[in-house]
Amino acid sequence: MPSITVNRPSPGRIFSVNRFVGIGLFLLATVTAPGATTSEPESAPTTTRWPMEYMSGVLWGVGGGATPLTYTLAPQILTMRCPPIRKWPMLGGTLLYSTRLSLLIEPIITGPEKYFIGTAAAGYLEWFAPSKRYSIFFAGGGGFGWMDSKGHEIVGAQGQDFNLNWLLNLGLRANTRSGWQWTASAYFQHISNRNMDKINPGLNALGPMLGLSRRF
Repeated sequence: MPSITVNRPSPGRIFSVNRFVGIGLFLLATVTAPGATTSEPESAPTTTRWPMEYMSGVLWGVGGGATPLTYTLAPQILTMRCPPIRKWPMLGGTLLYSTRLSLLIEPIITGPEKYFIGTAAAGYLEWFAPSKRYSIFFAGGGGFGWMDSKGHEIVGAQGQDFNLNWLLNLGLRANTRSGWQWTASAYFQHISNRNMDKINPGLNALGPMLGLSRRF
């Protein structure tokens, strides 16, 4: 079926982001300090605990060789983090490596499509400060999902319902004595069908996320 060319949509309505505050990027330390302690922080995950986290935020399309159309997404992400696989002393604190699995429910506020629903797995690094009050984390991975694609109707939209995704997530976590944890992070996501369909503009999106987690 031939594509019907339509005018590029004007920028969509602005999605309210007043509740997304305090966002910043934080560098993950990569140099191990000699003679650092090997004790695990009180707030760090243990081998018997599986932290569950809910994250909410807003992502804006950033181009980068992907679709030129205006996109705004409001991801709602439920994540389960596995107990740590490895740990190392670093800068007086502890660096942990584990994995995480996420359910992605992402309404599309601005754009031809209305939603993206999927799952993603990621490797996960988290450095706990000596004070045990905060940690810095980084995750990178990917997965798959579905959307109501409109690429055969609107030029620049996504070409098929089934798509792959990959992500990068960098942020800061505040740990409390009660076991609850608050996070503020930057989240990047790429969605495309990897040329499984001849229409494959892809979508790059970046924005802030806030989260709340609890260890079980």
